[in-house]
Parts: sequence; C-alpha cells; structure tokens
Amino acid sequence: VQLVESGGGLVQPGGSLRLSCAASGFTFSMYAMGWFRQAPGKEREFVAAIAWSTDDTYYTDSVKGRFTISRDNAKNTVYLQMNSLKPEDTAVYYCARGSGLSYSRLYGIDYWGKGTLVTVSS
Repeated sequence: VQLVESGGGLVQPGGSLRLSCAASGFTFSMYAMGWFRQAPGKEREFVAAIAWSTDDTYYTDSVKGRFTISRDNAKNTVYLQMNSLKPEDTAVYYCARGSGLSYSRLYGIDYWGKGTLVTVSS
C-alpha cells in the first residue's frame, strides 16, 4: 500500500491549492479516505473524509465552506480543494486510508502518506 501526497506549496492568504493523494497497492474504491494536518508544535488533527461511495463527506468545523474533499476511483486519487486559505491552515497535510466513516470521523486508519507541506503566508 502506498499513499503519495502532492500539491502543497506556498500560497498567500485568501489563495487556493488543490492537494492530491495517489493511492496504489489496494482496491481504492473499497476504502474511505481522509485528510489530516499537523501544524508546527501541534497534534495531528482531522480535516476531511470521504466514504468509498463519495456520497458521504465530513469536515472539521474550521474548514467547512472552504475545503472540499473528492475522489476519483478510476484514477485511485483523493483530492482536497482548499480555498480562502488562512495562515492558520499552515501545516503538513497527510492522506490516510480508513475502513469507513462514523460519528463524522474516519475510523480504522491503517495507512498514512508522508505528507505535503502547505504554507499560507504573505
């Protein structure tokens, strides 16, 4: 199993970025996927998750209305579109594979990517 994130970088406040997570080594369409982030000096936190069917998505309150998670099962890729970025969104963003969604969270996480750095600064 491999999860490889890409798309991070430096962006000004108010800007946008789209993160991608390319998955391989398993049947992608059978798993829920999620994004987490870890800011300097802080614990890793949940950002967004999507069910295998793409009908169910969940977001942490701080990104609702600004971030959108989506997936393309034909390309084995999950995306995180981030708009109206704020300095407090600065973090390393990680992709994760999970068993499913419950109580607005991704559960049964068994694989993580290595992360991609997003820096929001003027």
